[in-house]
Amino acid sequence: MFRYLFISIGFLFNIIILGSFTLCLIIYLLFQYYSDNLPTAEEIENYNPATLSRVYNADGNISGIFGNKNRIYTPIEDIPQLVKNAFISAEDKNFYKHFGYDPIGLLKAISDVLRGKKLRGASTITQQVMKNFLLSSERTGKRKIKEIILASRIEKVLTKDQILNVYLNEIYLGLGAYGVTAAAITYFDKKLDELSIGEASFLAALPKAPSFYHPIRQKKKSIQRRNFVIKELNENGFISLLEAEEFIKSDLVTALK
Repeated sequence: MFRYLFISIGFLFNIIILGSFTLCLIIYLLFQYYSDNLPTAEEIENYNPATLSRVYNADGNISGIFGNKNRIYTPIEDIPQLVKNAFISAEDKNFYKHFGYDPIGLLKAISDVLRGKKLRGASTITQQVMKNFLLSSERTGKRKIKEIILASRIEKVLTKDQILNVYLNEIYLGLGAYGVTAAAITYFDKKLDELSIGEASFLAALPKAPSFYHPIRQKKKSIQRRNFVIKELNENGFISLLEAEEFIKSDLVTALK
């Protein structure tokens, strides 16, 4: 009896080992296949986003702005820590710890697909940079694999701050505003260093679905999403509980009419 039990256990063990090896081989081949025709690390490193061109008069004031997209480039060192913390808390709290993708989030996404659910984001900030600027917006397993490949490549040639710099200057935040500087002006008519915790949190709430969180037409939902970001800021140790409670109770007031 014990002999048959050991044989069965050995057979099951071999099946598991063979299955794991086969799965790893399939994943490896898929990644190799989809890596063809994707930008190389060097091409990603040399990527330059289009920005608005500003013309100044003799007094140093802006006399004209030209460009196809409402984007005003701001170097990462000039972006307030509050703004960076808000977006990291909202979109990718492990940004400075992972290697371009979140294995746990990825496994959860795969699990949802296997159970017949819709493929969810599970994208890190690095993946979003790749998704928004180098790939299509379709939600498929194929694109997700490409995201991971490119995210791994960009992490090898750019620092975390450089990746965050591209993200915060490129991300679409609704009403034609690309990047945090343009969004701060569009929604609040303020410079980045003038934003309050509540205002920075609202901007960080927008990447998920800018049109869904219009501060006037969908004010209640916008406040709920903003408050989520504020709570995340507190849980991640970026603001105090007293500050979180204060701004959660505050109204959402913008420069929009």
